[in-house]
Amino acid sequence: MTIAETERPARGAALQGEGQPAILTDLWDALTERQMSLVDVTWEQQRLHESRRWSVVEMLAAVDLDSLTELDRVLVWNAGRAELTTKPGADRLERQAEAECSRWQEKNPALASVMQACGTWSRYWNEEEAHHETVFIRLAQVTGMEPISDETFIEFRQVFPDDDMLRTLMLLAISEITAAVNYGECQHVIQDEGLKKIFKQVAADEIQHRNYFIAFAKALIDSGEYHAKDAFAVAHLFLREDGELGGSNRDLREDRGTHVNWWDHLETGETGFQVGMMDKKEQLVCSALKKITGIEVKSRDEVEDMWMDLLDS
Repeated sequence: MTIAETERPARGAALQGEGQPAILTDLWDALTERQMSLVDVTWEQQRLHESRRWSVVEMLAAVDLDSLTELDRVLVWNAGRAELTTKPGADRLERQAEAECSRWQEKNPALASVMQACGTWSRYWNEEEAHHETVFIRLAQVTGMEPISDETFIEFRQVFPDDDMLRTLMLLAISEITAAVNYGECQHVIQDEGLKKIFKQVAADEIQHRNYFIAFAKALIDSGEYHAKDAFAVAHLFLREDGELGGSNRDLREDRGTHVNWWDHLETGETGFQVGMMDKKEQLVCSALKKITGIEVKSRDEVEDMWMDLLDS
């Protein structure tokens, strides 16, 4: 069919009646029951992405550099390094989603579409994380903080190793929870309104990313091809005593050898600042598990018990 043969909608109709952009939280239903195409899903991703865009240049211009305290500068310096490690995660997600799409294309076409939707969205995630990385690193640079060497830059770009797709998405959801809560905590000790606005915006972006990862993970469970035990396994890894969620506050930290997680290495000098709010992070992880798997748990002990039960089932 040529372009000339298709019905042309009334002028202006392309953007009418679509409502506020939002994440497709029930992606499996959208693809299978509502018969949305990947073009439809991508359009919704684009609409939401555009509605949330912001300018690094404008945000930086609103910061009063002379008013920043030593703690402010330390928080910015650490945030820049944490964000420098996010691009490898987005690159890995795109690569892994493409491989999974090919793997499922004949056996389960709808699941292949979920994978493709996830991989396609990773471009928006990558761009938004680029904003986070650049705004913090540039601010640290202009305030005279220790610069990032090319060697460090390259080291922080090491790609995460591949894993089961559900485990990957659960890990990424928890990582976004960690970042969002940490940045929210930073807001409470910052006085400059411009800097506070940056941390607030970045935290809001991280929550949106968490919601996307939850939606993709839920679609995998809904497909019947993935098991809830893998989501609980990752949650247990983070929530257990001295687990990953503790970040740099842990007594023992892994020598990963493959990639860098800056939350394991926070350097706050003499400011005495430590990220915490473990209870809030724990509850957000439990909430994510409920949304993904439909199984309700309320504490790290319940997560461990449920994980063990699922292993035996």
